Amino acid sequence: MSRRKFNKTSKCRFCRMGVQEVDYKDTQYLPKLTTAQGKLFSRKRSGNCARHQHSVKISIKRARFMALLPYVV
Repeated sequence: MSRRKFNKTSKCRFCRMGVQEVDYKDTQYLPKLTTAQGKLFSRKRSGNCARHQHSVKISIKRARFMALLPYVV
């Protein structure tokens, strides 16, 4: 039975930067994680781990509520 070797560089961008939680005020990265219609990219598409994808989801919702990001572009 062969074992797969995973590449260590395939961590999500927030794990590589050492970010614990994504901040809703970080308007530099949050628009890159949404589509043109304002929907969130999936984990597979964005490359985030489960922990940071959940943090991104909450941060985008907060940023929309605080009017830092639009709901629909």
